[in-house]
Amino acid sequence: MKIGVPRALLYYYYFPLWQKLLLCLGHEVVVSPETNKEIVDLGVKKSVPEICVPIKIFNGHVENLLKKNVDYLFVPRMVSVEKGCTFCPKFLGLPDMVRSTFPELEGKLISPKIEMNSEIIAEPHCYQELKDVLNLSDKELRKALKVAKKHWLKFRSISKKGYLISEALDLVDQKTVPPFENQGDITIGLIGYVYDIYDEFVSMNVAKRMRGLGVNVVTFEMLEERIIDREVKQMSKVLFWTFSNKIFGAGMHFYRNKRVDGIIHITAFGCGPDSLLGKMLELDSEKFNKPFMTVRVDEHTGETHLQTRIEAFIDMLRKKKKKG
Repeated sequence: MKIGVPRALLYYYYFPLWQKLLLCLGHEVVVSPETNKEIVDLGVKKSVPEICVPIKIFNGHVENLLKKNVDYLFVPRMVSVEKGCTFCPKFLGLPDMVRSTFPELEGKLISPKIEMNSEIIAEPHCYQELKDVLNLSDKELRKALKVAKKHWLKFRSISKKGYLISEALDLVDQKTVPPFENQGDITIGLIGYVYDIYDEFVSMNVAKRMRGLGVNVVTFEMLEERIIDREVKQMSKVLFWTFSNKIFGAGMHFYRNKRVDGIIHITAFGCGPDSLLGKMLELDSEKFNKPFMTVRVDEHTGETHLQTRIEAFIDMLRKKKKKG
């Protein structure tokens, strides 16, 4: 069977696991293309104006996959991957939103409920709906999840070497992965949700742009979990959302790390959790005396605007470092 996976949202974090799982079960995985203007326009037409741009883009990818005549669409319900924390309400209700927006998907949606105390989401109870829809045995599901878990952990280990997620997705199927070497003269902590940073249409390829300007780029997924957890535990009250905590913990680590010269926060217009998270990080900038910049993007953001701001920020950091 052909199972469609939208190239949006947590595709940029869990796709290696989901792809390997579906392939091991003997199904064809059909992925929508990289985000482009046509997909964005399709998503905007299918979405209410007030919703954030990542969800609009997700709807565009769903529409694209419908045109490919897939047998099923894989849209997990992301509830929790950490005790005491959850996902943004849009993730909690994502399958319901898709059913409402695309009535033609009735009976063609696979939406397993992902509820764990760990981000390694490879336990059989999370994929009961997948098992029921595809008529799998317990043994078949466990065997496929074991392979998928190993594959995803390799993907995560590649990220922690210093590779961007876009690079790790290309390297995960290779037998050997070369060590990563930073070559820039300044280092910037680039923080933001994976679907804001690695959807190259949204971020306009900001991470690779900075590397092209001689910048070492570090992101939250390159850090060991213990480093992020250590920073988060110092908060008097943690945030409600797991990935917001990851970004906040990474941001605080970048503030304390003397090798990081500045921080850029990529956020999508209309993101509720980011309206709190971004302000918290901005206020800490003065405390740590480290430059911080927010880049807010939506479906109308122009490439020239982003490039000009990024280049100006990098020039400022270089002058500051030279003067220091």
